[in-house]
Amino acid sequence: MSMVIGMLIIFLAVVISNVGARFLPGVASTYISIGLGLIIGLWPLTNHFIPAFNNEMFMLLFLAPLLYFEGQRTPIFFVRKRLGSIMGTAIWLAIATAVIGAALLHWVFGEQLALALVIVAIAVPTDATAFDAVVEGRKISKPVRKALVFEAMFNDATGLVLLQAGLLWLRTGQLTFWQNTWELVFTTVGGILVGLVIAMAVMLLRQLLLRSNGNVISAQNLIYLITPFVIYLVAEAFCVSRIIAVVVAGLVNNSEVARSRFSSPKQTHFGVQMVRFTTEILNSYIFVVLGVNLVRIIAGRAYHQVLYNSWHWLAVGLLVYAVLIGSRYLYGRFFVADHSRRSALIFSLGGVHGTVTLAMTFSVSNYLSQTTYALAVVVETVIIVLSMLVPLVVFKVILPVDADEENRQRIMGEMRQEMVAVALKEIEKMALCQPVAANVTYDLRDQIQANTLTTFVREWHQTNLQHVTLSATQTTEQHRALMQNGDICLT
Repeated sequence: MSMVIGMLIIFLAVVISNVGARFLPGVASTYISIGLGLIIGLWPLTNHFIPAFNNEMFMLLFLAPLLYFEGQRTPIFFVRKRLGSIMGTAIWLAIATAVIGAALLHWVFGEQLALALVIVAIAVPTDATAFDAVVEGRKISKPVRKALVFEAMFNDATGLVLLQAGLLWLRTGQLTFWQNTWELVFTTVGGILVGLVIAMAVMLLRQLLLRSNGNVISAQNLIYLITPFVIYLVAEAFCVSRIIAVVVAGLVNNSEVARSRFSSPKQTHFGVQMVRFTTEILNSYIFVVLGVNLVRIIAGRAYHQVLYNSWHWLAVGLLVYAVLIGSRYLYGRFFVADHSRRSALIFSLGGVHGTVTLAMTFSVSNYLSQTTYALAVVVETVIIVLSMLVPLVVFKVILPVDADEENRQRIMGEMRQEMVAVALKEIEKMALCQPVAANVTYDLRDQIQANTLTTFVREWHQTNLQHVTLSATQTTEQHRALMQNGDICLT
C-alpha cells in the first residue's frame, strides 16, 4: 500500500510540475520536477512513502521506453550517415575522458587509479532528456544538437564497460586491456544485433496484423508498448548492451511508421499521442525521483562523514566536471560542426548528466566500502547538479531565444481565433433553430477556450439535470453544421 501511495505522490508532483511550467514560461518543467522532488524528500510525511531507489527497476521501467521513443525520433539513415562521428563521441571521447580524468584524480588527490576510473566512468554517460531541459526555448545549431543527441543515445554502453573495467581492476588489482576491449565490442555489437533482430520481428508481426482482418488498434499499441521491455530483458539475458538494443529498436521503428502511416491513420495518430503522453509523464517522474534521492543522499547518515569532515568531495567533483568540460571542448574544436569556439563551448556544456549517471552510481553499492561508496555518490551528485545548472545559466547568455518556438503557439492561437470567427458567421447564415445554434456556437467557442466556467456549469446542468436534449432532426442538423464549420478548427 505504501508503494502505491508513493507513486500517487510522485504522479501528483508530475501534475503540478507540468501545470506549473505553463505559468512559469522561463522555467523548464524539469527544474520544477526536481524542486518538487526536493520538497517531497525534505518532508518526512511524504518521504516515508517513496520507496528506496532500485537502479535495475529504474533502468527497465523508465529508461528503456524513453530511449526507445528517443530512438524512433531519428531516421536510421541519419545514423548511418553519421556513424563516424557517433563512434567518435560515444566511444573515443568517452574513453579519452575516462583515462584523463582517472589520471588527474590519481595525480592531484592520490586516489587509487581503479577507484578514480570508477568515479569518472560513472560520469561519462550524458542524458538527452536533461539536455533538452537546459536548451528549452533556445536556438541551437542542428549539427551540434545532433552530435549531442547521438552521443547521449550511444555512449551509455561505453560508460558501463569502463565502469565494469574499473570495478574489476579494483577487485583484482589488474587492468586487462584486451578483455575490456573485447567486452566493449561484444556488448555493443551484441546490443545492435538483439535490438535489430527483435525489432524486425515485431515490425513484421505488426505489419502482418495491419494488413489483415486481425488488426486491432488496442492490441497493436500494446505490442508497441511492451517491445522496449522485452528487448531490454532479452539483451540483459545475453549480457549485451541493453541501452543500445532499445535505441536500435527505436531507430527501426522510425522507418516502420514512416512507411505505414496511411495504412491505419487512426492507429498512427493514437500511437503518436500515446508516445508524447508517456514521454512527458516519464520524464517528469524521473526528475521528481532524482530530487527525492538528492535529498536522501545529502541527509543520509552514511554521507555525513564524507560531507562534513572535509571539502575533499567537492574538490573531486569540481575536478571531474572540469575534465569533462575540457575534454569535450577540445573534441568540439576539432571534430564537431564548424570547429568554432562557440560550437565547442555549446558542445562541452551540452553534455548534461542525469538519470543514467544516477542509476550507475547506485549500482556500485555492493562493490565499494561504505565510505568509498558515499564519496562516489556525493561526487556524482556534484557533477549532476553542475552539469544541469551551469549550461542553464550560460545558454541563456550565449544562445538566442528560439523565436519560431516562442511564436508558434501564439500564431496557431490567432489562426484558430480567425477560423472560429468565420465559422460563427457561417452559422448565422444557416438559419438554424435556437437550440441547435446555441449548441454549435458553444462547441465552436469551446475550441478557443472562450466559454467561461459559469457557461460550462450551465450547459452541464441543462444536459444532466434538466435533461434538455435535441430531437433526432435537430441532432442531424447539428452534425451537419459542425461538419461544415466545426471541423475547420478540429483538424
